[in-house]
Amino acid sequence: MAPLDPHSFTDSTHPFTTHVSLSLYFDFASSTIHASALLSFHNPHTGLISIDSRSLTIVSVTDPVTLAPVPFSLSPPDPIKGCHLTVSLSNNSSILISYSTSPQSSALQWLTPPQTFNKTHPFVYTQCQSIHARSVFPCQDTPAVRIKYAARINVPHHLSAVMAARHVERRQPYPGEGWAEVSDSVWCAEGRVVEEFVMEQAVPPYLFAFAVGELGHREVGPRTRVYAEAVPSLLDAAAREFGGTEEMIRQGERLFGEYEWERFDLLVLPPSFPYGGMENPRMVFLTPTVIKGDASGAQVVAHELAHSWTGNLITNKNNEHFWLNEGFTTYAERRIVEVVQGEDRAALNIGIGWRGLNEEMERFKDNMELTKLKNNQEGINPDSVYSRVPYEKGFQFLWRIERQIGRPAFDEFLKKYIATFKFQSIDTDMFINFLKANIPGIEKEIDLEMWTEGTGIPPDAYEPVSSIYTNIVSLANEFKLGRMPREDEVADWEGQQWELYLENLPKSVEASQILALNERYRLSESKDYEVKVAFLQLAILAGCKDNYNEVEKTLKEVGRMKYLRPLYTALVQGTGKDEQKIFAKRVFAEARESYHPIAQGVVESIFSKHL
Repeated sequence: MAPLDPHSFTDSTHPFTTHVSLSLYFDFASSTIHASALLSFHNPHTGLISIDSRSLTIVSVTDPVTLAPVPFSLSPPDPIKGCHLTVSLSNNSSILISYSTSPQSSALQWLTPPQTFNKTHPFVYTQCQSIHARSVFPCQDTPAVRIKYAARINVPHHLSAVMAARHVERRQPYPGEGWAEVSDSVWCAEGRVVEEFVMEQAVPPYLFAFAVGELGHREVGPRTRVYAEAVPSLLDAAAREFGGTEEMIRQGERLFGEYEWERFDLLVLPPSFPYGGMENPRMVFLTPTVIKGDASGAQVVAHELAHSWTGNLITNKNNEHFWLNEGFTTYAERRIVEVVQGEDRAALNIGIGWRGLNEEMERFKDNMELTKLKNNQEGINPDSVYSRVPYEKGFQFLWRIERQIGRPAFDEFLKKYIATFKFQSIDTDMFINFLKANIPGIEKEIDLEMWTEGTGIPPDAYEPVSSIYTNIVSLANEFKLGRMPREDEVADWEGQQWELYLENLPKSVEASQILALNERYRLSESKDYEVKVAFLQLAILAGCKDNYNEVEKTLKEVGRMKYLRPLYTALVQGTGKDEQKIFAKRVFAEARESYHPIAQGVVESIFSKHL
């Protein structure tokens, strides 16, 4: 076996899947999908082929032409990679796999009506990054493999579906298209409809995405529609927050070349969505926590938009090179924000990132391997080590190159890089070789090996310099000496200024100082979760039990891991905190079912480390 990804059973000597055709029947009563997947390969193959699967019941594998059974075996589950599905091909260029998902699928969250905004209909959505597509359909679940796909989604008629693909039509079900797994009487039952989609550009499996629920939408630009649950106030707020999206797309094209995906639609998901955003092509998924009312949430949209070039067009070959997705995208996001929202906003963004990068160095002080851009993840669950390192250290590396050669030259390099590698999956060595070939002598000016393979923050990384950044950091330093900012000093602050201020306060502040700060500025009640969570983290560390009601409320109303991780960690980390640990365990027990499975796993890993 010749593995090419520490998180996949995919064998580099086997043919790669080029196309997947899916028939998916959604059974909300049992939280399962009954499905068939037609996998097509680059060429006919005789011998074994390795496929990833997790929590799937494999009913049969057949030749789609003759319908003859194809031998297969399914290994016991590996705790990280799931099950190894081995299929024995005999000059097959395609196979038809009939299967069902499990209610425990790590990619799917099934929400009951009370867990939705409207409280009327159920909802289900996917989150396939990093290694969860295999729990929705059997596949070679590595970004080294890029697939095109088609999907027929069979749902109750009062619901609708969206997908990270082109919508073909909504229609009545046809007999026979459920293949072997779903009978015609079930597939074509009264009250069912089929939504049909195609993805005609090859994407890595982690970008496979759909959502099904009672959905509405608003038009916000010639290429952008905002979807969400059919709640007028939610749709209107989202449309206002993301009204500047078309200008961002145009600036992205100016910087990085043509936008290749036709549509850039947005889906605001229920509060349990575990990330800020997910860059699914044609249909970006967003947490409702980015709707802040001041358009600053559009920075998350700028990040996901930037992925349209770096991440979706050019993809890291596996998660050990994740910085190629996220470092480039963080750089690209800040260039877009700088043009659309101004240099001060971009500087704040960089400053918050710099603070976050330094915090990650503390987090990984006992495993500095994970502070490298190119790191070893053999035997490691990528969800448990997800961090800001690939984002912020990757950004710093590219910013260092820009400073060395100048922005005009770096812009030309970026455009050439994207044009050269689009629709490919690459690794760090391929990037470095391309860099050295196109910027001769760069390795003499910048220690490329230290940046990509060294631990920690390189000495030529750069803390941002701007008057707004410097002023906020100096006010935070004064707080350490007992001086709270005056109201006239913070009168024009928005969420990002407060976030940067709180991030720069020491983690060991007196409870009396925290209480006084909150009494004056009511930060624990902020509508901006970035501000609220940064404050509550300080309050927990200071032992301010007055704020525990707000901590519990926050942990129960959102499932974004950016907020869960610091709050649960602050509650359980360290010794002599029995009361806090009991509180944390109770809150998690009560909130667990409202979290996405990925978020459940992250909180459980925090508990296993500290409890």
